[in-house]
Parts: sequence; structure tokens; C-alpha cells
Amino acid sequence: MSQSPAILNMPHSMKKKIITALVAVVIGHAGVLWAVSHMKPIELKPIEKKPLKVKFVTLKEDEPPPPPPPAKIEPIKPKVEPKPIEKKIEPLPVEKPKVISQKVQKIEPKAIQQDDTQEKLKKQQDLEKQRLEQLQREQALKEQQAREQALREQQAREQALREQQAREQENRNKPKKVSVGEVSWSRQPRISEEKIAYYFKPEDGLKVIELEITSDGTGAITDVKVIKSTGNEKFDAYVVKQTYGARFKAYKPNGITTPFVIRQPFDASVVKR
Repeated sequence: MSQSPAILNMPHSMKKKIITALVAVVIGHAGVLWAVSHMKPIELKPIEKKPLKVKFVTLKEDEPPPPPPPAKIEPIKPKVEPKPIEKKIEPLPVEKPKVISQKVQKIEPKAIQQDDTQEKLKKQQDLEKQRLEQLQREQALKEQQAREQALREQQAREQALREQQAREQENRNKPKKVSVGEVSWSRQPRISEEKIAYYFKPEDGLKVIELEITSDGTGAITDVKVIKSTGNEKFDAYVVKQTYGARFKAYKPNGITTPFVIRQPFDASVVKR
């Protein structure tokens, strides 16, 4: 280990003191370390926490102090002014005023003008009121006329609709004219040969009755009219009665039940035997 040249140049007594001091410092540090290593740690006792006791206190607001009594106001005494000293004034000589003739202007009082203004204002208000009332009457009349027109148009539309529906229903109910062969009997009229022989003789020749038969489309017969008579009213009435008891098959062109009318002839000639 190299030594500093300053230490080498020191005297012997000084070197001894420095070495002694260094040894003392080292021993002191060693003692402190030994003492620290052998010290017992301080045991801390746990602190017991006691619950805080809380008491709620209702605070009352401080009542405001009463207002101070009103200060007495002493009335102010009027100052007494000294009486003025009367001085005697000698009257001046009175001169007669000169009379100057001037034209007197007529001044209309303002009250009359104000009354005229109020009257004009009232007239204007009355005219405005009448105008507004007239407008209201005209507006009410227009609204009433519009309502009546709308009602008439509605009634006309409803009437036209009813007439159209009636025509359609009439067309549906109006029997369609068909010919023999387009419809067929479900149950033919029962005209007996005995009745024909009772009313006619072979020498009467050909006897034909033609009927106009109306059906409701389901096959039921609703009306029978004699178009061509046999000449015997009783026999004609008999054939009509028997025809009412007959029935057609349902007539459904395009799948729709349709009333129809047909002319149907019946031979009433007596067959010679």
C-alpha cells in the first residue's frame, strides 16, 4: 500500500496520534454494531379503541333580538321670525292708462274639442263593431251554405247509390229468358189424360196450351201465365194449377243462381184409340 508523501513527512508523534484516533474510531463503530445486534426489539402494546359516544343535540336557532324602541322624535319648533318694520311708503301719482283698442280673438274652449274627439272615436268604434258583426254574419252564412251544399251532395250520392243498387238488384231479380232445352224439369206438371178426355173430344182436333213460366233460379215456380189458350178456360186453369206444383232443376249459369222465364207448350189433344 502506497502512503501519501504528506504522511511520510509528518513527525513521529503526529503519526502516533492519528493512528490512535483511527483505532478508536474503528473500536467505537464495532461496539455500536455489537450493541445494536444484541438489542431486544421494543414490544408495542396494541391500542384498544373504545367506541365514540355520540349524542345528538337539537340546535335551536337564536331568536332575533327585539327591535330597538323607536326613537322619540321631538317636533321641530318653527323659527320665530322677527316682525318686519313697516315703512311708510308715499303713494306715487297715478297716471291714467292709455286705452289701446285690440281685436279680441275668440278662443274655443279645449273641453269642446275634447268632446268632439271622443265622439269621433266612439263613432269609429261603433263602425268597426258593425263591420265585425257583418263579417261574422257573412262568415256564418257561408259556413251554413257550405254545410247545406255538402248535405245535398251527400244525399245525392246516397240516392244515386241506392238507385244503382236497386237497378242491380232488379237486374239480378229480373228473370233471364231461356228456351226449351236450356233448363230441365225436376218434377213435371201432372196433366192426366182423363182430364184431357173430359174437356175435349177427338174430333176437336189439335189442342195446345202455351204457358209463360217464371222460376226463381232454384227451380221453384213463382209465376205462370197463359200465352196461348186451348179455348177452354177451365182446362187452362187446371193446367196452370198443375204447373205451379211442378219444379225445375236449379239454373246456375257460371255458378250463379239466376231467375229465368220460359215459354212451355203442352199438347192437350185427345189421342184416338
